[in-house]
This record gives sequence, C-alpha cells and structure tokens, in this order.
Amino acid sequence: MSQNWKISRRTMLRGTGAAVALPMLDVMKQESVFGKEAAAPPLRMISLFMPNGVNPATWDVKGEGANYELSESLSPLSDLREHVSILSNLDNTGAGGHVGATSGFLSGIKMKNGVLGISMDQLIAKHIGDKTRFPSIVLGTEPPRQGSAGQGLPIAYANTVSWASPNSRISPEISPQVAFDRLFRTGENAVADARELQSVVDLVLADAKRLKTRASKDDGHKIEEYLSSVRSVEKQIAGTLNPPAREWIPPTTPELVRPPAGIPARRDVHVKMMMDLLILALQTDTTRVGTFMLAHGFSRCNFGFMGLKGDHHTISHHKNQNDWLSEYTAVTKYYVSQYAYLMQRLQQIDEGGSNLLDNSIVLFGSGLKDGNGHVRSDLPILLGGHGAGTLNPGRHIKFAPGTVLPDLHLSLITRFGVEIDSWADSSSTLANL
Repeated sequence: MSQNWKISRRTMLRGTGAAVALPMLDVMKQESVFGKEAAAPPLRMISLFMPNGVNPATWDVKGEGANYELSESLSPLSDLREHVSILSNLDNTGAGGHVGATSGFLSGIKMKNGVLGISMDQLIAKHIGDKTRFPSIVLGTEPPRQGSAGQGLPIAYANTVSWASPNSRISPEISPQVAFDRLFRTGENAVADARELQSVVDLVLADAKRLKTRASKDDGHKIEEYLSSVRSVEKQIAGTLNPPAREWIPPTTPELVRPPAGIPARRDVHVKMMMDLLILALQTDTTRVGTFMLAHGFSRCNFGFMGLKGDHHTISHHKNQNDWLSEYTAVTKYYVSQYAYLMQRLQQIDEGGSNLLDNSIVLFGSGLKDGNGHVRSDLPILLGGHGAGTLNPGRHIKFAPGTVLPDLHLSLITRFGVEIDSWADSSSTLANL
C-alpha cells in the first residue's frame, strides 16, 4: 500500500447525532500521536529462568524442524508452536551445581572468587536502556539466601541471574507492590521523594568511595558491589527526575492497578502477579529488557497448591524414583505453562499492525538439564517470539553436540545492535534461529 495516503487513527465515521470510531486500519499504522510518522515498535528482550533442571525423559522432543512431537513437559505450548522453538544441545559453561548453573545462565561465565561478568540482559540494557525510564527490570519470587551450597560457592550467588558488572549482582524485586510503585509511581510526590533520595545517595557514594581507598582487596569487591547497587538507584532517580524523550508511543494504554502490600501466600498467585507486572512494564515501554527468576536458583519451593509433596530442589535429586520423577515433571509443566501464559498475553497486545510477541525475544530455560546429577549439557532452552522479524520460530533446532550457551547469548545480543565479537568463551553466533 502507498504510504502517501494516510488517515488518522482518531478518524470518526459521523452521521446524524452519532460518531463511531474506526478500528485500526493499515492506513493508520504509521501515524504517531503527534501526527508524524511513527517509529517501528521497539525490540524487547525477556528472560525467564527456571531452577533445578528438568526430567529429560519428559522434556526431550522427537523429531526436528517444524515436524517435531511435543513432549509431556512442553505440552502447555501446544497452541503456541508457531511462536516458539525448542533448542537442543546447548551446554552451560558456568560452574557446576545449582549455584554455578544459575550464575552462568545469562553470563555463560564460570565464576572465580566471586567474580563473574556482566549478564546478557544487562549488556543489552546498557545499550538500549537510555530510551526508556528504566534500562531493565529484574523480578523474582523468593528472597535472597545465604550459606554454603558446596563446591565452594555461596548460595547467595544463586540469588540472581542478572549481573551489572563482574562483581555486582542485581537482586530481583519480589514484592508486587514495591515493583509496581517503582515502575509506575509518578507525579509530584514521586519527584519530591526522588530528590530527597538523591541527596542521600550522594552522601553514600562519597563515603563508600573514601572507604574503598582503605579497604582490602576482598572488601573492595564487596564495596564495589554495593556501589553498583547504589548506582542502579541513581539511574532510577534520574528516570524520575529526567525521563527520556519518548521515541515510540505504545498504541494501547493498559489499566494500572496497584497490587496489595506483602507477598501472596499462594505461590501461583505470586508468580502471576509478577508476570503481569513484567508485561505491563513492557507494554507501556517503561523498559525494554525484563528478567524474571521464576524461583531462586537453589529453590526449595513447595508446590502444595498442585498437590505435590516434595520441594523442588529435593525432587530434582530424584534418584530415578518414579514418584519423584512424576513430581519433577509436574513442576516443569507448571513453569512452562507460565511461559505459555506470558507468550499468550504478549500476543494479545496490539502494537499497530503487529503485537508485542512479534516484537520480542522471549528466552526460557534452566542452567541445568537434570538436577539429579547436576547435568549441564543439552540444557532445556526455549526461544519464543519473532524478534521483530529476526527470529524464525516454530521448530525444534538441534545444534551440534558441544555447542555452548554463550553462542546463543552472543546471537541475541547482536540483534540489539550491540557490536561485540565475542562473549564469555564464544566468538560464534547461531545462524539457524
């Protein structure tokens, strides 16, 4: 269609005493709310992390390409086949165990002495985050934990998959109300609070920097991690006081309903609330990078609401016992169903001729294949969305054995215009996505 003839999306069909708004038509798609040609909808990066691996017997699919057979664990995706690809033979190059598998999920790096590397989501956020109020949002459902997980890695390193720098973790927000207020609270009160907080942050930064000059090397790492957290607060303040100019206006305006205070007692209710907040943040272009830890990397979450008896970590060490394997599969199906819910919701959000799922890359998976032996090869990875035309989903893609997860990271990072030649231990991109 010629672009020379356009009508406003506000055009009305008028008659005697009545006016009826037209539906969205192709001739309206390029007009912005300012009457100028609108930019194309932006590309989003969404990462969902599931801990503790899967039951391989009920995850692995039969067949390759578009004519594969969905497995039991992936059955919630039956109505979304054309929008998601199953990726096989990707190996985690991070450290072993649940902790290393978690920290390496978006970084691909094996942790050494508490030092890792910036994660994929945060590198993308650094590149495109200046276009939105928040460079990224990191959500979760379980509080941080302390203690030892064996293999010399503290459980604290499984608290998050997002790293702002080699020694700076980003703690997921687990409170629905706090996350909502952080994302959507605006107005005079928010600006006043931000200015007051800015003065506190300035003092903290000055004191921390002075302390770092006298600290030991180990303490220096801890202080730098703390400073990174403070800097993230600074960015949030800047987004409130000086929000970036809008280069793209979402064509839909969702209703914003503030969640109640506290953490919901039922896990499924909590997960859905956080997922809906993630969707709102993306739909309103509050951020274009969202990471959601469905559970802690060493999660012992109980699934009593599903009638299951064991906690997730325990049943992941199933010792090939049928009852535990059955529960293991049930938990995986639950998490896959949450991924399916996200994809369906994104697909329903109109973006002026396309939808939010069309314009997103939606990664889902775990850093372990089978928790029973801490297996880190052939990870359970799903890649959904159409990536603004850069992805060709709807297939089971089986890579050569030994292909590493950082190859996928690098392939996705470059889709956001980040110019890098290597990532973690990878200098190769995957051509068949």
